[in-house]
Amino acid sequence: MASSPEPVEHGGTPPQLPGFQTAPPKPFSLRINGETHSLLLEPRVTLLDALRETLQLTGTKKGCDRGQCGACTVLVDGQRINACLTLAIMHEDREITTVEGLENGQQSHPVQQAFIGCDAFQCGYCTPGQICSAVALLDELEAGHASSITVRDPRPETAVSDADLRERMSGNICRCGAYPNIIAAIRTVIDGASREGSR
Repeated sequence: MASSPEPVEHGGTPPQLPGFQTAPPKPFSLRINGETHSLLLEPRVTLLDALRETLQLTGTKKGCDRGQCGACTVLVDGQRINACLTLAIMHEDREITTVEGLENGQQSHPVQQAFIGCDAFQCGYCTPGQICSAVALLDELEAGHASSITVRDPRPETAVSDADLRERMSGNICRCGAYPNIIAAIRTVIDGASREGSR
């Protein structure tokens, strides 16, 4: 696996305000999409800014920058998180996956293929976060994790309701309103996995 030979420093110096001191940059490394990157960043740099501004992984989008829209969703050790709400330095020694890392070689992830096949996007700005969230959702279903809908309306694992899928994706907002096609894309992957499992 390739690694950055020299730490990459976060571009620009934050403005100095009276009575406000910046923290000195700290060296640390992040493992992203299977590669280790050595960084030299101020401890207050968010994971989102480290990905986009320092490492040029711009697939992860900055939407609201306050954890409300889900456009910045990435996977950390397989769990979905909002990259705008966490500091980069907190994720040393953890496996971070962005939308760029979902491909297997030249083969798109089944969720990516389903989003294209079901036309599950319009402007596309929220799509990387939606896709990362859907990938985590499928892993959560496979592991048997319940949602609040599951508790209120228990169903067999083979019959996940659309209401359950909407609840599980509720942290990701699509301002264009492509929700029916997003659910259809996720359903396509679930149904495909069910067919594969029954062979």
